[in-house]
Amino acid sequence: MDQLEAFLQRAEQLLERVEPLLPPASAAPDWAASTAFRWRRRLGAGFLEAVPDPHAVALEALHNVGRQKALLDRNTRQFVRGLPANNALLWGARGTGKSSLVKALLHAHAGAGLRLIEMDKSELVDLSDVAKLVRGRGERFVVFCDDLSFEGDDPGYKALKAMLDGSVSAAPENLLIYATSNRRHLVPEYMAENEEARNVDGEIHHGEAVEEKISLSERFGLWVSFHPFSQEAYLEIVQGWLQRFGIDDGLDAVREDALRFALERGSRSGRVAWQFARDWAGRRGLGE
Repeated sequence: MDQLEAFLQRAEQLLERVEPLLPPASAAPDWAASTAFRWRRRLGAGFLEAVPDPHAVALEALHNVGRQKALLDRNTRQFVRGLPANNALLWGARGTGKSSLVKALLHAHAGAGLRLIEMDKSELVDLSDVAKLVRGRGERFVVFCDDLSFEGDDPGYKALKAMLDGSVSAAPENLLIYATSNRRHLVPEYMAENEEARNVDGEIHHGEAVEEKISLSERFGLWVSFHPFSQEAYLEIVQGWLQRFGIDDGLDAVREDALRFALERGSRSGRVAWQFARDWAGRRGLGE
């Protein structure tokens, strides 16, 4: 009997040491906690974490992206109404409002049941798990992958490709993928790959390496391109953000400082315009 008690005591001590290393029991997401969620992994198990204070961006605050705004808003309105809609790839110059537009669409359509799930590219291998969680629910879910790009051996590459169009299991009808990227085809493109192209009766046929890379981006039904802003467009965005901060100094009063701010950063992007407006508004608040 003493030996049995000693054995049970040792077993209990062993369990106490092992338990912290085991994955936590998966709990159902609290869908009422927020309109935005992040996919997280802890000790090998994935789960959805509610974002307590999602970044609210108003659609009307985004300037000089009217065409892009109209395209993605129309696609999102189709989606929230249960109509056919496409997965979307937002690609182009940095700081031109790609991720801000996705956040603004959540803010605009959350009342109609739109929800956002943010996933990092390293977590895309869990896309099928996310699909299981949302399948059959009444809300409409957009999986948001920001600043997406892949190297050739990234495990998330095949998972995303299969979810977009290529798996024997269909994606849930209440789930879309919106991705932003600085790369049109999401993967690096090398000069050597162009050497594989061949001329057949006057037509250019790409090599297998190029075809493989193009095949991922082509699975997105909607491509929305963003281009660098001109100087005047940049200044217009600056003025728009200053007005959002309640400042109406006029463009002539800020023009020189705004252009110098952009020159120091080597970019006339919407992000830089927003940063300048925050700096100017803060300085005004200090009386400078």
